[in-house]
Formats: sequence, C-alpha cells, structure tokens
Amino acid sequence: MRALERIWTEAAQRYPVLASCREDIMEAYYEMEKGFEQGGKLLICGNGGSSADAQHIVGELMKENRLRRKLPDEFTANCRRLYPGEGLEDQVQGALPAIAIGTCQAFTSAYANDVSPQMIYAQEVFGYGRQGDVLLALSTSGNSGNVINAVKVARAAGLRCVGLGGQDGGMLRELCHVYVALPERETYLVQELTMPVYHVWCRMLEWAFWGPDEP
Repeated sequence: MRALERIWTEAAQRYPVLASCREDIMEAYYEMEKGFEQGGKLLICGNGGSSADAQHIVGELMKENRLRRKLPDEFTANCRRLYPGEGLEDQVQGALPAIAIGTCQAFTSAYANDVSPQMIYAQEVFGYGRQGDVLLALSTSGNSGNVINAVKVARAAGLRCVGLGGQDGGMLRELCHVYVALPERETYLVQELTMPVYHVWCRMLEWAFWGPDEP
C-alpha cells in the first residue's frame, strides 16, 4: 500500500492539479486491479489522440516497464522442457492482458460500411469482452458516440466500465461505474493530463502484480 501511495505522491508533485481527482483515480485503479486479479483483461477505446493513448496503455501493460516481471514457474519449466537451450523463457515477459479497441482497420472499415461507424467499438467490446473484464473509455468530451455505445454494450455484457475525460464528463460520466473528471475542458489540456493518470495506473498495476514483497 505504501508503494502505491508513493507512486501517487510522485505524480501529484509533478501534476498538482490532479489532486482534485485523487479519489476517483484510485477507485478506477482498484477496478482494474480487481479485474486482472480475477483473470480478466482490460479493453481500451478512444478516438484520435485517445486512440493513441489506448495503444500506449497496452504497451505499458503488456511488457515490462520499471520492474522485472517474473514468469510463472510452470511456464518457465515447460519452455525449458519443450525447447531446451532456446531461451524462450528469458525473452518472454510477464504481461497484463490489454487490448486497444479499433486498431484492426479491416474489421473497423467493414463494420463501419456494413453496419454503422457508431458501433465499431461496441461490436469489438461484445466480441472480446467477458464478465470480469474492464472497459477503459477515453473521451475528452465524454460524448463520443462510438465510445458511448461501447460502454453501453459493455455494461449489458457485464463488464465494469471506467471513464477518463474532461471536467464536464458528458454522457460518459453517467454511464461508467467510475469516471475520472480531469480539471480541464479544452481538448488539448485534457489530453495533457490524461497521460500522467494512466502512467500512474500502469505503474501501480505493475507493482501490484510484480512488486517486491516488502511494502
């Protein structure tokens, strides 16, 4: 717990404006931690810069960041038994399963053309999502139609939903189980605060699953 507090304190010192969001940031973190603990995955969606942020988050979670991520003993043993001397177990890293929605152009273009551009994220959430998973929805306005539809489908499918966006929150605030309202309204200012928040989450998650035993 002290490690998580230290991560938050370091971020708050660099971005003091985030102090007003602390409670929601931590509540959102615990939603994601619980999902991973239960064997779930994180689905992430957003448009434009938020889509880039979604992919950035995947990069932070699917590979080592600041800590060495020890692999399960059974997996390591199987690699050595099945492929002795190849060193696969030395090149695979511990990962938290995360998927950035909307990155398969073939699917998104087909669905947008055949069904609706407003439902492309929702369809992927329905296809990938399972109970126990968490959807992280990024929208600076909180009113992006395809993101809103993704959250609606996620809730209907039994997923937990976390929103991250601007101060007003729009429809996203009302639909998500937890919404982090960054204290800005202009798109570029909301985006400037988005990265430090998800860096906090990613650092905390890595510590929760691979941190040292000591506090």
